[in-house]
Amino acid sequence: MNVNSSILSASKLKKYYGTTKAVDDVSLALQPGEVLAILGPNGAGKTTTLEMLEGLRKPDSGEIKFFEEGSPPTHVQVKERIGVQLQSSSFFRYLTVRETLELFRGLYANKASVQDLVAAMSLGEKEKTLVKNLSGGQLQRLALAVALVNDPRLIFLDEPTTGLDPQARRAQWETILSLKARGKTIILTTHYMEEAEYLADRIIIMDHGKIVASGTICELIASIGADSYISFRIKDQELIPKQLLDLPGLRQTAPELYCLTSADVSKDLANLFELAAANGYEPLDINIDRLDLDDVFLHITGHKLRD
Repeated sequence: MNVNSSILSASKLKKYYGTTKAVDDVSLALQPGEVLAILGPNGAGKTTTLEMLEGLRKPDSGEIKFFEEGSPPTHVQVKERIGVQLQSSSFFRYLTVRETLELFRGLYANKASVQDLVAAMSLGEKEKTLVKNLSGGQLQRLALAVALVNDPRLIFLDEPTTGLDPQARRAQWETILSLKARGKTIILTTHYMEEAEYLADRIIIMDHGKIVASGTICELIASIGADSYISFRIKDQELIPKQLLDLPGLRQTAPELYCLTSADVSKDLANLFELAAANGYEPLDINIDRLDLDDVFLHITGHKLRD
């Protein structure tokens, strides 16, 4: 990655609270026009990282540079060119949707069209509705519209679909992809695997304040050294030989259930049946699937995303 062409770069960011390392030596770079997803469980450090990048929280150490000038996040020229949707937003309850957008639009030199924002966020029927009467999904769309009032080059989205029902979440995904199609650069945090897979050109996986992996989905899967997994059940646990338990990539997922990551399914199945025949046990309920981002996360961190 050519950091010199980055629209945003951060180096060795740290944020500690006593003995808690909320963010521990995080570095990243964001290229113009890409969608970067920071994926991780609650408490992984995603929001703290985003808040430091946005200039809302001061890092204990590290450096952040924006755009061609390499400006810090608190620089007024940076604020004019970024948009931020926080994880939780509060608006004046007795203003309408249009009045809210006009209010925030007035804070910037560069102003997007309110009518275009209302149309883009499908808020036309709610344009004259008071904020206090909006649903959760409508509030999320309003928050994203507010983040776009200055027609920003770079957009920060912190957990943009948390609390939404599946239909509203999918609609928000399509809105984000439409922003990408318009040339916007987007960095978002999420704890939804499918969200990262659907939206992101590149993914950073965080756990316990650190970046534990990064790359495209294909690169992350390739980093495991396998592209498939074989799951099976063994009922007679006392017959299981040590050779099976020592197979690289094998893990036990339940008392009788096993999963074997595989780069050569035919070869690994043959080995499995050979061991079974030699030791008098039978692998049952054999299933073969392609690896996905969930498998990558489990392989790297040792636990599932929502554990």
